[in-house]
Amino acid sequence: MTNTVLVVGATGVVGQACLRHFAALPGWRAVGVARRAIALPAGATALQLDLQDAAACQAALGARDDITHVVYAAVYEQPGGLVGGWRDQEQMRINLQMLRNVVEPLDRPGGALRHVTIMQGGKAYGVHIHPQIAVPARERWPRDPHENFYWLHEDFLRERQAKGQWHFTIMRPRIVFGDAAGSNMNPIPAIGVYAWLRHEQGLPLAYPGGPARVNQAIDADLIAQACAWAAESPNARNETFNLENGDVFVWQNVWPTIADALGMPVGEPEPQSLATALADQQPAWERLVDKYQLAAPRDLTAFIGQGAAYADFQMNHGRAAPLPPVIMSSVKIRQAGFHACMDTEDMFRKWFGQLQQRRLLPTAVQARAALAA
Repeated sequence: MTNTVLVVGATGVVGQACLRHFAALPGWRAVGVARRAIALPAGATALQLDLQDAAACQAALGARDDITHVVYAAVYEQPGGLVGGWRDQEQMRINLQMLRNVVEPLDRPGGALRHVTIMQGGKAYGVHIHPQIAVPARERWPRDPHENFYWLHEDFLRERQAKGQWHFTIMRPRIVFGDAAGSNMNPIPAIGVYAWLRHEQGLPLAYPGGPARVNQAIDADLIAQACAWAAESPNARNETFNLENGDVFVWQNVWPTIADALGMPVGEPEPQSLATALADQQPAWERLVDKYQLAAPRDLTAFIGQGAAYADFQMNHGRAAPLPPVIMSSVKIRQAGFHACMDTEDMFRKWFGQLQQRRLLPTAVQARAALAA
C-alpha cells in the first residue's frame, strides 16, 4: 500500500530534508506544504498554503482521502524577534492555530490519517531561559514549568488523538543544521556568508561567538530518517524522543573544521554579533554573488533568514563563562529501534560542501581562479 506524507513547512531546514527523504522512499508519495514556492525534489509534489488561513486549509485538505501521515515542521517566528519571540503569547497562539488548521481537516471520519510527527527541541527543557539544566535531559522528566507553544501543540494532539484512530510522535532535536536557504533557525548559510565576506577582505575566519559550551547537534537528514522510522514503527506511537547526532561538540573545537571546509585559514577569535555584522552587508553580498556568479539569492535576508541571530544565540554571544553543558540523552530512541548517527565534524563538512556544490557559496578553487585572472 502506498503511503502519502504531508510535509508541512517544506521550505525550512527540517521540512526540506524530510520532503527530500520521503520522496526517495519506495512506497511513499510526498507532498510539500509551504506558503512560498517550494524547490521540489524528484518525486515530490507541492501544495502552496497559508497555514494561518483556516478556510484555505479546510478547502485544501478537508476533501483529501490520501494523506496517511503528517510531518509537521512549520513554525511561525516573529520578524526580527527570533529569540525574544519564543515566549510571546501571540506567537504561541499563531503556532497552535497553524497546527490545528492542518490536523483538524485531516482528522475526520473516513479519513486516511494514521500518524502525525511534530517537532519540539531543547526549549522543552528550558535551555533558552534557565542558566543551566540537569544533564542529560530525559524525555521522562516532568514538563518544564514555562509557557511554550510546544505544550500547546502537544496538548492539542493528545486530546485529539485520544478520540481518533491515528498516533503521533514528538521529536526533540538539538541544534539543527542543514542546507535550507532563508530558514530562521539554520546557522549554516549565515556562517558561510560571514566567512566569505571576511575572505573578500583578506581576513581569516575568526570565531565570532562567546564562551565555550559543550553542546549537541543534529543533521537535518538524520531527522528525516528518524521521521520515516517513526511513521511506521509501533515503538514510536504516542512517544517523545530526544534526537542528536550521537556525539557532542564545542564551537571553538569544530571551528577549524568549518574553516577548512570553506577553504579558509583560522584566525584568532573576534567576539561579535553575527546579526549586527551582517546587518548592513547587502551591497557586499551582491558583489560576492556577481564576482563568483553564484546561484544564491541576491537578497541576503532571503538567503540567511534570521540565521545570524540564531547563530548568535547558539554561539553564546554576549554571555559570560563558565557555561554549563547542554546535553540531552538519546538512549530512549535508540532502545526503541532508531540507531542512525553522524560525526558532527563530518556534518559541517557535508553542509558547507553542499552549499558550495550548489553554487550558493564560493569555493577556494573559484577564489584562486579569480585571484589569478
